[in-house]
Amino acid sequence: MAMLLATTPPGELSTAPRHHYHHRVLYILTQSSAVSLPHLKQIQAKILRTAPPPHQSSETVYLYSRLLHFSSLQDLIYTLKLFQQIPYPNTFIYNTLIRAYAHSKDHKRRAFSVFQELLEQEILLPDKHTFPFVLKACAYLFDLSEGKQAHAQFLKRGFGSDVYVNNSLIHFYASCGLPESARKVFDEMHERSSVSWNAMIDALVQAGEFDEALRMFVEMMPLFEADGYTVQSVIDACAGLGALYIGMWLHAYVLRKCEIDASFEVLVKNALIEMYYKCGSMRMALQVFQGMSRRDVNSWNAVIFGFAVHGEAETAFEHFDRMINEEKIRPNAITFVGVLSACNHRGLVKEGRRYFDMMASEYNVEPVLQHYGCLVDLLARKGQIEEALDVVSSMRVKPDDVIWRSLLDASCKQSESLDLSQEMAKHLMEGDGGASSGAYVLLSRVFASANRWNEVGLIRKLMSEKGVAKEPGCSSVEIDGIVHEFFAGDTTHPQTKEIYQFLNVIEERVKMAGYVHDFSQAPLIDEARDGKGSSLRLHSERLAIAFALMNSKPGAPIRIFKNLRVCNDCHNFTKFISKVFSVEIIMRDRLRFHCFSNGSCSCMDFW
Repeated sequence: MAMLLATTPPGELSTAPRHHYHHRVLYILTQSSAVSLPHLKQIQAKILRTAPPPHQSSETVYLYSRLLHFSSLQDLIYTLKLFQQIPYPNTFIYNTLIRAYAHSKDHKRRAFSVFQELLEQEILLPDKHTFPFVLKACAYLFDLSEGKQAHAQFLKRGFGSDVYVNNSLIHFYASCGLPESARKVFDEMHERSSVSWNAMIDALVQAGEFDEALRMFVEMMPLFEADGYTVQSVIDACAGLGALYIGMWLHAYVLRKCEIDASFEVLVKNALIEMYYKCGSMRMALQVFQGMSRRDVNSWNAVIFGFAVHGEAETAFEHFDRMINEEKIRPNAITFVGVLSACNHRGLVKEGRRYFDMMASEYNVEPVLQHYGCLVDLLARKGQIEEALDVVSSMRVKPDDVIWRSLLDASCKQSESLDLSQEMAKHLMEGDGGASSGAYVLLSRVFASANRWNEVGLIRKLMSEKGVAKEPGCSSVEIDGIVHEFFAGDTTHPQTKEIYQFLNVIEERVKMAGYVHDFSQAPLIDEARDGKGSSLRLHSERLAIAFALMNSKPGAPIRIFKNLRVCNDCHNFTKFISKVFSVEIIMRDRLRFHCFSNGSCSCMDFW
């Protein structure tokens, strides 16, 4: 715009030929990355005086669309006023406004309102460019109702075969947590692009259906070359499964086959760091990190998180210091979740307080639930429950179920805190946690440890009446690139008979080495009474470990991935196995990694 004003004196604007002025304005609006608001207003005034109405000139339509676009980057209120002053806006103009709202930070809901306004225009119809913008806004807002309305209009108006719109539908349903609906759209598509496959694979990853995501990737490979989006999603699937060897194969595939755009290189390598540490290999995660020619804050966050969940707090702190002092990268809220998690996993209260205070005082990062959750859990598990409660009472946000569960879990370990445990359980059950089994199970353990079996029975009865079922334990282990899954008491595996026989052998050998059952977290009323440990003996990680010992190469580390927190008894049992069988066992539970070796664990029995 500055160039236009410089080359065309103000006095000549009115005498310059209309088409000459419009072409120059169009050139500026097309080539410039930004135009100031005063210049936009000046252009608007000139167009209103000199340009034909939009319904008579496609050039005018495009001029107005560019004006709307640039104004939306600076002032959406002015954008709406500009739209309202446009005589005879057509579908293209409506699409531009819908897109502006869909891409806005705080006004995405307006995208659907403008879409409804377009539908009410008798002489205008939405086109195939309208729906993706509307669905993008609905996906961001998780607005299932409005997204379904857009889907219905999309089908009603004959766009059922449009690839671009169907891709947006897959993304929308995936964002709303409905992979089945996304898959239905995908299966009914007559034509699919690479984008279609990427959207569906990502939908499965978001839904936690990692096996299916990998299967779909294999199905896609002969049809389309994988790009950065594909690779990121499939790497995330490997991370979710804990499938290290599949992830390593994928890493090699990326190096050999994929031409990753420079803008995607950092994103893909960040995903690889996360995949490796989630699969239990910090060595490989660090190797990828150190080999990066360019790193962003997410690269540092990933490696800090990796060291945190592996219990290597000091190394996590070292990388935090390098990030801010050597690389001059400013930490964000996620960075502080990482260092606070490192403190939490090692029980470092002093350091935890320091990083929590540093967040706001030095970097102006306001603590959110995740930061409070780390600090509360750290204090509570170190026995400082009163101080943890003080933190909760001073929080600027409402405590969530995770925080109440941390307090309940900690109070359960203090037999004199029965009243406090009941109070924590009450808070948890009044929230969304009342629909899950965690609060009931923890409280039943408190009553069991106090030998109050009538209350234990009442809690079990209450769970039954409310339809609350305990989440089943599930553990997986990867052998020769194949992931094997086991549930507690599982009898579905082809080697079930051999697994159970070998489990008996394992137990006999570890008992000879000094192992005894720990019933402090026994899940059943009669478990601690009869002393048989029948339920504890069939926990999913024990089955997975027995299977892995039978089928792994001698000396190879065993990597186990469990969906729940490992119990005291299984933790102790695994320590003995690592010593008796001279094997390294790396176990990822819901919270962190445990590296068992020669009878000890990297967590130092604090988890």
